[in-house]
Parts: sequence; structure tokens; C-alpha cells
Amino acid sequence: MMHMPQTKILYCITKLELGGAQKQLLSLIRGLDQEEFAPFLFTASRGLLLEEALSIKGLSLKKSLFLERSVRPLQDALALIELYRLIRKNNFAIVHTHSSKAGLLGRLAAKLAGVKTVVHTVHGWPFHQSQPFFLRWLYIFLERWAAKHSSGLIVVSRHDKETGLHFGIGTEVKYRLIHYGIDRGEFSRPGSRVRQELGLGQGDLLTGNISCFKPQKAIPDFLLTASLVRKALPAAKFLLVGDGALRRRVAKMIRRLKLQEGVILSGWRMDIPEILSALDAFLITSRWEGMPIAALEAMAAAKPVVATDTGG
Repeated sequence: MMHMPQTKILYCITKLELGGAQKQLLSLIRGLDQEEFAPFLFTASRGLLLEEALSIKGLSLKKSLFLERSVRPLQDALALIELYRLIRKNNFAIVHTHSSKAGLLGRLAAKLAGVKTVVHTVHGWPFHQSQPFFLRWLYIFLERWAAKHSSGLIVVSRHDKETGLHFGIGTEVKYRLIHYGIDRGEFSRPGSRVRQELGLGQGDLLTGNISCFKPQKAIPDFLLTASLVRKALPAAKFLLVGDGALRRRVAKMIRRLKLQEGVILSGWRMDIPEILSALDAFLITSRWEGMPIAALEAMAAAKPVVATDTGG
């Protein structure tokens, strides 16, 4: 019996940090039929989930020398050249981009290389009300341009579809709503080990958050909430799982609010199911979101979730 050649797919994501977009992308790649598809992944050279990506059978990983989250025109141009050369060399049938910067660079490189099928997944738009007017509309213009050169746009929440259409990004026929999937079986693990590790008693109430320390996640609001709650319930404890650019500011604010005994900074952790099991409640204070997977995982762990009204 003759075997059909594999369809080559290039996935692009800016950085494999511990986030919803990254976790869902790796889950998608793991679920591919390896006989039918040959997956490639283009991403930054550093990231907490790189090791997990390297463990996926059949995945070819290209770590960029230049791609990173912050806007740097020269490095971004070099990353674009990297992508273009990779696409031309491997003759990909499909390019599927994720995250804002990789989404723009990947779709531009795919257009220049003549790829016919280009799909982008929106894990939250790069523009929001907190940005300066000019910057916000620059991102909207870029997303409009990229949507014209996309075969399809996948959104993970209805809110993102409505927002995209409101700002003239693509046409309705291009959009497909595909919600994040959660393996509920992973979130039934006991959290007693984590509570013991954190020095918590059985009766201690613990509220947690899992996120990258960046402006979007509004960690200072989490700390202000912790301060208010501890004035009414001095024994309440709060756990922040994550790290990022605002780490120093977060640590300084904890000292200023005298929360050293009430807030635990754990850094990044890979045992998220056990962390969630150890919590009594989950608090999300984000200013904007596509679809916060940590909130879905907390619900899968049967924890009450308190969240800001941020769309997704």
C-alpha cells in the first residue's frame, strides 16, 4: 500500500512560557496524527515549556536567535528573515501562528514565501483600552492587514470574535470559535503535599493566582485585595505562582503593604494540578484576557473562581 507524503505544518509562537496559549498549542501538536502530519515549531530560544516541547515525538523545533516578546525593530526583522528562510527551505503546506508578535511575523513571512493556507489563533488581541491611542490603533491596523492575508482566524472566546469584527479585523466567515480544552482527570490530585510544603495548617484559608507578572495580569490589584481581606481575616493566606518583569515591584509592594506573612511568592511551578488542589479559592485580577486557562483549570479542580470582567 502506497503511503501519502506527510503534510508539513509550521506552528509559530513567540515564547513557550507557562501560559494558556502555549499549553494549548503543545496539546494540539501532541494530538496530531503523526502519519498524516509533520509538525514544526518556531519559537524563542528560552521558555519554561521548551523541555516539554522537545519531548513531543515527531516535532521538529526551531529556536529563534532573535524572536522575543518586546518590540525591537532590528531583531524583529531578523526573526522575520529566519521565518521566511525556514518556510522556503521546508515548503510548508500550512502555517499556523499563535500569540501577537509571532502572529504578525509568521503571517508576513508566509505571505512572502507564498504559503496558501495560513491560520492564526487569537489568544487575546494585542490592543486594549489601557494603551495610548496611537499605539492601540497601530495594533488594530496591523491586525486588519494580517487578517486579510489569513485563510482563517481561530478565537478562543466569543468576546474576541466580537471585538475583532467590531474593529474591522477580518470578515465573519473567516472566524472559528474553538474553546480551550481541559483534561479534568489531571485536576483531581490531592494538594496536601503542597499545603505542607507551604507551612499551612488544615484550617488555613488559601487564595491563589497563577500568572506571569506583567501589566495585563494586574498583580498589584491582587495584593490590594489580599491586604483588604487580611484586615478582616488576619489568618487568610495568598499564593502567587509565577514570575516576570514586575517581580521586583511585586516584592516591594508586599513589603509596603506589610504582607510578608500573608503572601507567598513561589515562582514558577510545574505541579499546577497539585497547586490548585491546595487552594480554597482562585482569584484573577487581569485587566484583559483572551481566555484565562488558569481559571478553567481552577474550575476543573472544583475551586471557586473570583475574576474581573475582562471579556474572555
